[in-house]
Formats: sequence, C-alpha cells, structure tokens
Amino acid sequence: MKTLRGVDLEIETPRLLLVTVLPEEYDRMKDSKALPDMWADRGILNPGRVLVDDGGPLPFRIPRILKNSDYAPFSLRLAVLKESHVIIGSSGFHDFPDSAGMIEIGLGVEPPYRRQGFALEILHGMWSWVIAKPDVKTLRYTVSITNEPSIAMVQKLDFTRVGQQIDEEDGPEDIYEMSASEYRRRYFHSSDSTA
Repeated sequence: MKTLRGVDLEIETPRLLLVTVLPEEYDRMKDSKALPDMWADRGILNPGRVLVDDGGPLPFRIPRILKNSDYAPFSLRLAVLKESHVIIGSSGFHDFPDSAGMIEIGLGVEPPYRRQGFALEILHGMWSWVIAKPDVKTLRYTVSITNEPSIAMVQKLDFTRVGQQIDEEDGPEDIYEMSASEYRRRYFHSSDSTA
C-alpha cells in the first residue's frame, strides 16, 4: 500500500481503487482542470475525460492543497475500475473534520457507470477509511433536492435528514448525517473495508 506521510493513498473496494490525487499533480492542473493524459504515468486511463472538460471540485481543492499538502488523501480520489484501470468518477471530503468532528463527502460517477452501485461502493469505501480517524464523529452527505437517485441511496443507508442549505452552484440541498459510531456499528466490518 502506498502512503503519503503515513496515510493510505489507495482505498480498495470490491470493484474499485479510490486513488489519491497527489499534491504534485495539483500543481500540473491548468485552469483548474486535469490534463487529458494526467494519470497515464500511474497506469490510469481516462477515456471519459473525468475532471478534464469539467474540473468539478478542482477550483475549490487546488487552493487547499497548495496551502496544506496533507489534505491530499481527504481532498480528491479517483474512482478507478480495478479490471480496466479506467476512471469512472471521483470522490473527496470537502475539508478535514471540523471542530465537532463532522466531515462532509462529495462524489460523482460518470453517466455510463451510473445505476450500477458504484456510488454506494465509493461512499462505503471512503467512509470506512475515514471512520478510522479518531477525530471523525459525524458523516455528512448533502444532496440536491432534485437528485432523486442520491436521495434514495442516502435514505436507504438510513442517514438522518438534519436540515437544508443553499449551495452556490447546486441550489437547495438536503443535509443528511450519521454518527461515525452508528455507521461503524451498521456497516463496517474489519475484514471488508467496503462494508
């Protein structure tokens, strides 16, 4: 397992590797977008041009990494199919855990790979990794009120709706949370990092 200052750079799930975008790779991104062959030297293929045509969270993540490279394992991970080494999406935490121990996740799955359980697999992989951190107390997932598949998924996981916020880009979002201890009790199995 590759690490950065003692932190795992890859999270393995049944079908995916969740691969950390490295600090030096952020330096190479121009105009807050990835280069088409950005991860070819790591054996990762990007035929869907993930983060190339639309930088997604990069405008928010790049300044954070430039200030603190330790944020990289939390910031952005590529969802890479183990079988083909193709990127099918990405995920990351919006920040380190806050002073109350809350950490919020975001994710995206490319259209050809939706409705195949990849979003749930990514969530379980990321959450199973982060609940091992002692300062993480609450898992948060915000969902646009029009994103019916994501709403159904977070409700299936039995997260609690705790409020609503207005996102600058996405408009109204419902806020769902679950304590890390409850998530661990329900979903985490030490022999299976994806729950």
